[in-house]
Amino acid sequence: MSSPTVVPFEDRTDQLWEAVAAGDEHAATAVVFDALENGATAERVLLDLIAPVQRKVGEEWAANRMTVAQEHAATAINDRAISALSHHYAAHTAGSRGRVVVACVDGEWHGLPARILAEVLKLRGWTVDYLGAQVPPTHLITHLHQTGPDLVALSSSIATRLPTAHAAITAVQATNTPVLVGGAAFGVHGQYARLLGADMWAPDAAAAADRLEQGPGPLPSPAPAHQPIDDLPHLADQEYTMVARTRTNLVRTVMAALEDRFPAMRDYTALQRQHTAEDIAHIVDFLAAALYTNDAELFTGFLTWTSGILTARGVPARSLLPALGILGEQLKDFPRAVDMITQATDHLTGTRSVNASDSRNSG
Repeated sequence: MSSPTVVPFEDRTDQLWEAVAAGDEHAATAVVFDALENGATAERVLLDLIAPVQRKVGEEWAANRMTVAQEHAATAINDRAISALSHHYAAHTAGSRGRVVVACVDGEWHGLPARILAEVLKLRGWTVDYLGAQVPPTHLITHLHQTGPDLVALSSSIATRLPTAHAAITAVQATNTPVLVGGAAFGVHGQYARLLGADMWAPDAAAAADRLEQGPGPLPSPAPAHQPIDDLPHLADQEYTMVARTRTNLVRTVMAALEDRFPAMRDYTALQRQHTAEDIAHIVDFLAAALYTNDAELFTGFLTWTSGILTARGVPARSLLPALGILGEQLKDFPRAVDMITQATDHLTGTRSVNASDSRNSG
């Protein structure tokens, strides 16, 4: 009698991808439990099976091979597969190491990375309160007063949420609770985590769990109340505040002037105009985030990524330039903003001005 065929773990990634891409929740869950039955640990299934497939979901959306609706459906299936896995192991994950609150910062809707972290921590013996996506700081602090956790883990994938993350970090620390942050918003090397004063940073769920193996390291005394400007003196110029407050008017002004600079827009449908307005709003939001962190590369990096998205959708990347030009004119009295727009424009056009080069080298 021949033994059953063992499917290589790497092939299971392809199987799970096919299931979520097809919207087949039953097949996706079957792949997860088949991996467990063939010897994979629950943690490995989370980190090396579900997490890579979820990353591919994002990549396929960016490449215009998956619609927003399909991306949402695939993410929901991965989330339900995690729920099934969690329920299966619930009786074997009694927490004894301490209590951790895992949450996404306010405005952050991508909750799956935080969910994976919560499950990994439970598997490693922590009691975990997973609060989900988009948690307002006031709600988070109320929960901390009620439960008294050893640590808070905050997740964010989009840099535009960094100002909100900063407020959450300082509020949590004021309760004498250390903060670990993670997610793409905090930079490839965690540079924004350090800038915003987080106690710890981790690039992924496995690294975060490993970091907590060392102990969360409570703060020596309650952190004094302070304002963001105490951590980020450059905010004194008010450029971030003014751009953030006038966001709606900036988007309207750029849209109104864009038809003259980009005549093709005159033939846009209502839906195309809506998408254009959304793109301009994202540009303004990322400029605000760059002003908040005083990092021009944040803005340039976003526009480089956006140009790739537009190209994948058949929209010429040069369509970004007129919008940037109009935005620069509207913000002509804001030197940091103008410099960031200039650097990004130079990057997109393949040029590099002397002033921009000097600015980068002196920073």
